[in-house]
Amino acid sequence: MSNKTIKVALAGAGAFGIKHLDGIKNIDGVEVVSLISRDLEKTREVAEKYGIKHVSTDLADSLALPEVDAVILCTPTQMHAAQAIACLKAGKHVQVEIPLADKLEDAQEVVRLQKETGLVAMCGHTRRFNPSHQWIHKKIEAGEFNIQQMDVQTYFFRRTNMNALGQARSWTDHLLWHHAAHTVDLFAYQAGSPIVKANAVQGPIHPQLGIAMDMSIQLKAANGAICTLSLSFNNDGPLGTFFRYIGDSGTYIARYDDLVSGKEEKIDVSKVDVSMNGIELQDREFFAAIREGREPNSSVSQVLACYEVLHQLEQQLNEG
Repeated sequence: MSNKTIKVALAGAGAFGIKHLDGIKNIDGVEVVSLISRDLEKTREVAEKYGIKHVSTDLADSLALPEVDAVILCTPTQMHAAQAIACLKAGKHVQVEIPLADKLEDAQEVVRLQKETGLVAMCGHTRRFNPSHQWIHKKIEAGEFNIQQMDVQTYFFRRTNMNALGQARSWTDHLLWHHAAHTVDLFAYQAGSPIVKANAVQGPIHPQLGIAMDMSIQLKAANGAICTLSLSFNNDGPLGTFFRYIGDSGTYIARYDDLVSGKEEKIDVSKVDVSMNGIELQDREFFAAIREGREPNSSVSQVLACYEVLHQLEQQLNEG
C-alpha cells in the first residue's frame, strides 16, 4: 500500500460523514470510491458533490467491490459493531466512528476479529487528535504537566432526534455509550493510567426517547488523577464539550480546537499538527497506519478499556 492510492468506501452520508469527506479532500493518495447511506436520492446528491461514482443503500454492495481497500463507518451507533465485523470479514481495513459499540461483548468481538485478521481497525475517538488535546498530551509526554483533575461538561439541547445539521435522525443518541465515551477514553489516555474506579448517576428517562437526558460520572485513574463529567441534552446555552485540565504545573481549558490557560490566556495550537481539523487528523492516522502496516492511535484494542468502563457504569445505572 506504500505507493498506491487507498480507495475508500464511506457509509453514512449525514453530518459526520460529510465532515470525513471534507477532511479526506485534503489528504493525498486517498480516494473515496463508494458512498453508502439509507436514502438513495440524498446519497446521490452528496456523491455528486464529492465526485464519488458508486452509491448504494447497502454496505454489502461496497464490500463486494474488489478495489475498496478501507471503509469508514459514520452510521447509527447501533450498527457500528456489526458493520465493523462485516468489513473485517470482507478483508477491508475499517475506521468506525465513536462509539465502537453499545454493548461490551460486541466491542470485544471487533477486537478479537481485528487480531485474527491483522487488518487496521480504528475507532474515531477524535479528542486524541484535536490539536488542543494533542498540545496537552505532548506536555504530559515531556514530563512538563501531570493531570490532577479533569472537569468536563458535555452539553446539548436535544429533545428530539436531530443531528448536527438539524436533520431528523433514524436512531436515538445516547449520553453514556456515545458522548461519555469521548471523555472516558481521553481521561485514561491523558492521565497515562487506567481507570480503576467509576461511578454514575442519571436523571429521569425521557418518555418518548427512552434515554436519560442528564448524567453525572466520576472517574479515578490508578495514578490518583480524577475526572468529573457532566452530560446533558437539556442545556439551553453554549453547546459542545468543554474540558478543564487541572495539573501540577498549570490549568488549561480546551474548547474543541481552542486552548486557553486557566486565566483565559490564548495558547497557539496551530503548529501542533499539519491541520487544525481533528477529523482530518484522525483520518490521516488511519491511512498512515494502513500504508505503514502498523497499529493506529485509537485502535480498537487501545479503546476497549473505555467500553469496559461504560459497561460497568451501565450496570450501576441499571441497578440504581
